[in-house]
Amino acid sequence: MTVAETRTQYQEDLDTLEASALGGLELVSAALQRTMEAIEHQDVELAQLVIADDDRIDGRYLEVHQALITLLATQSPVATDLRLISALLHVLKNVERMGDQCVNVCKVIPLSGNEPPADEEMVRLILAMGGQTKTLISQSKRAFEDRDVELARDLVRQDDVVDNLNRECFGLALEIGDDPDRREWAMTMLLAARAIERIGDNAVDIGEQVAFVVTGLFREFEDASHPSG
Repeated sequence: MTVAETRTQYQEDLDTLEASALGGLELVSAALQRTMEAIEHQDVELAQLVIADDDRIDGRYLEVHQALITLLATQSPVATDLRLISALLHVLKNVERMGDQCVNVCKVIPLSGNEPPADEEMVRLILAMGGQTKTLISQSKRAFEDRDVELARDLVRQDDVVDNLNRECFGLALEIGDDPDRREWAMTMLLAARAIERIGDNAVDIGEQVAFVVTGLFREFEDASHPSG
């Protein structure tokens, strides 16, 4: 194989690995959708399916991570490709963490019982958080694919919506009443809300990697996980 052919193959391999890494976000989005359905219907069996299916996300992480490391070791990538590979390694880690947060939510669903003393407003807020977070996941993927820094930065604004909903959940839990069962249910839902909020933060982190790939400089966006000051 000539040098030109080798470099062409290398570029094709890198493009394939990027698509596979970003495809992990689609797996996470599907897991989050099922997680929201499990919360809405207190579906313990669906929650268990999400937990079991996390192996697919972990498998994607391990497969693409190893392939990227191999590419680093064998192809001596130039500076721009080094940035991309570094960013993809970060994206993979965020994808794996997002999957873990879906698992964390699903693990608390059985704690609330098959017929929990649910509060409709709390459920509505959490479902709204999930819907907004799915938007963040999709936007982070699109920003990376298009190398769109402005779209990436807009993730901070979108994540503010998730953060505000999370605060509303906390306030509602404080006012849930004195019934022990209702309080226990509210506490499990706060755990779920916190996990969903973290998925939004992970999407913002992916946006930061978009800016790094494009500019060569890493700067944290200002969001809930990276406060200014």
